[in-house]
Amino acid sequence: QVQLVESGGGLVQAGGSLRLSCAASGRTINSYNMGWFRQAPGKERLFVGGISRSGGSTAYADSVKGRCTISRDSAKNTVYLRMNSRKPEDEAVYYCGLGNPIGDDYVPLQVYEYGAWGQGTQVTVSS
Repeated sequence: QVQLVESGGGLVQAGGSLRLSCAASGRTINSYNMGWFRQAPGKERLFVGGISRSGGSTAYADSVKGRCTISRDSAKNTVYLRMNSRKPEDEAVYYCGLGNPIGDDYVPLQVYEYGAWGQGTQVTVSS
């Protein structure tokens, strides 16, 4: 069974950058589509960005497009999310998701398309 562990969150000033990491253990994630979501208090979990299993396709939410880059390192079994120009509205708990194993090489956009999640990492933005 795969375990996902997010790290890299913390306090960042508005306009600053953070790189979040999602390290997997128990199974290689190289054959899975992967995604990042975020959830603010009292709100639903929303798609931030994702990367296909081949790494050939990426997708981002409109709210982060142009500020965000997702990448994956097969050797480290890790997926990264880098976000620049942080805004107060970026403050949330960020979750890494493992796409369902059956499917095409694409970027899943919906929560139900993911079969496993990490515990999340908190990102706080100071103005």
